[in-house]
Amino acid sequence: MSRSLDDTQFSKSLIYMLIGSAFILALSLGIRHGFGLYLVPMSHEFGWSHQVFSLAIATQNLLWGAVQPFTGALADKYGSKIVVAVGGVLYCIGLLLMSISSQAWMLNLSAGLIIGLALSATSFSVLLSAVGRAAHPSKRSMAMGIASAAGSFGQFIMLPTTLLMIKSVGWSAALIISAILVALVVPLAWMLKAPAYVAPKAVTQSTQANLSFKQILKIAFTHKPFLFLALGFLVCGFQVVFLGIHLPGYLVDHGFDASSGTIFLALVGLFNIVGTYAAGYLGDKFSKPHLLMGIYGLRGIAIVSFLVIPLSTWTIYTFGIVMGILWLSTVPLTNGIVANMFGIKYLTMLSGIVFFTHQIGSFFGGWLGGLNHDLTGNYNLMWIGSIALSIFGVIVHFFVNEKAVVND
Repeated sequence: MSRSLDDTQFSKSLIYMLIGSAFILALSLGIRHGFGLYLVPMSHEFGWSHQVFSLAIATQNLLWGAVQPFTGALADKYGSKIVVAVGGVLYCIGLLLMSISSQAWMLNLSAGLIIGLALSATSFSVLLSAVGRAAHPSKRSMAMGIASAAGSFGQFIMLPTTLLMIKSVGWSAALIISAILVALVVPLAWMLKAPAYVAPKAVTQSTQANLSFKQILKIAFTHKPFLFLALGFLVCGFQVVFLGIHLPGYLVDHGFDASSGTIFLALVGLFNIVGTYAAGYLGDKFSKPHLLMGIYGLRGIAIVSFLVIPLSTWTIYTFGIVMGILWLSTVPLTNGIVANMFGIKYLTMLSGIVFFTHQIGSFFGGWLGGLNHDLTGNYNLMWIGSIALSIFGVIVHFFVNEKAVVND
């Protein structure tokens, strides 16, 4: 139940939630961040083309996005901790089934269907919305940035850990160990219990309390800045999943060993901490749409530079650092804009709608990457598409503003 708190009580409860959210995101996204390392060993063992594994991960991302608004609606109604706990159970089951997936349909069931459902309950939309709901509006972007940054540390830790497990005990046992780790999400979910922030009535009067679920949806789907924001998030999904799944294979094609791709992804996870924290900090001080325009523009410049400069270990690592800073810095800014537009009552559901377009991009970034490689033996068209989408991302966010449509 929402209630007002004094500053001391509020700070303690929010910090408690931030810690829980950070650990859950670290486990959930850290394990997912390493899925690209399973592409080569699983494909080699079962004689699969790259498209088989890519399609399963693409299905995971699409389903994750498709059910995210519904998962968000459940979290808005029943609370985040129940939804996250159920997601942790599903994630554990999905990883265990993935560890025995010897056929394409089993991989699609486990890595695609079950883990896709699990991620919708244990990732950004639910966790950051819970944090955003508990934070003071003036500190909302910062709180989301802190949770994202701390969660990003898990991506940094899990990449070398996953590679070490695959090399030491094999890919199947590595997935079983990952399932044991992700089971910790269930008890951690009970840390998500900070009450929603309620501004004093003397300061602001809520206009959203009297609006129904259907009325909020109608307002959202007729509000052009919200639709442009959702469209822009597609770019992020395409780029991060293409690079996360296929860059290790791209490097192998160019004569580098698996450790180069692992270090690249680890650097992405490490510097993602810097990027998401900085985005949250800057989002409370400057225009979030303008910051998003800058992020997508810099991504395009980074990709062009990576392709033009002769490939070497140092260019790979530099690309990892730059892309890490830009990786998920879009997330606290995007969620913060949604909160500013519509308030916090239906924040998780509305953030889930925006995230769905992100996952449409993720689907195509993962699947088309594998299809392009199988048909041509390279990723040239995917690189061109990523650059073009960066330009599109800059343009579309020009039409986004964060003016309140519905107040807290």
